[in-house]
Amino acid sequence: MKTKLSVFLLFVLLTSIANIFAQSDSACDSPECHQFDFWIGNWKATWQDSTGSEYIGANSINKILGGCVIAENFDGNPGVNFTGKSFSVFSPKENIWKQTWVDSQGGYMLFSGGMEDNKMILFREVETKKGMVLQRMVFYNITKDSFDWNWEASFDNGMNWKLNWLIHYLRK
Repeated sequence: MKTKLSVFLLFVLLTSIANIFAQSDSACDSPECHQFDFWIGNWKATWQDSTGSEYIGANSINKILGGCVIAENFDGNPGVNFTGKSFSVFSPKENIWKQTWVDSQGGYMLFSGGMEDNKMILFREVETKKGMVLQRMVFYNITKDSFDWNWEASFDNGMNWKLNWLIHYLRK
């Protein structure tokens, strides 16, 4: 009797473990988890400064950790001496994308958001000396081989947005 109970409990334990692994394999396969797939690849990034001078950089994006995390490697060189990395993941529990950004200037930022009207929009709130500022990244004009990316700020709780940086991405 004791042996049968032990075998049964072992079977239940192993089945539970197998189910956990099976769920984790499919945890990143929902349609929402693929909303950011357009970004995966190697990109030429171009932008202009306030004087109209054009700069060129690169961005390499790939999926890691079983396809559940999107890893970004931005290199502003030779345009600007600025590099950064981000990690993005879809949170099914909250039904939003989350991104962590770090860079060569000591920057650390957390964003959240998702797809809205064929645009990927990630945002954050920042408390400054002048009050609350909303910042967002907007990926738009998305095609197979190109898209545009805006870095924007709002000082009036999202009523108006100021464009700070526009980068055009072209697949290499």
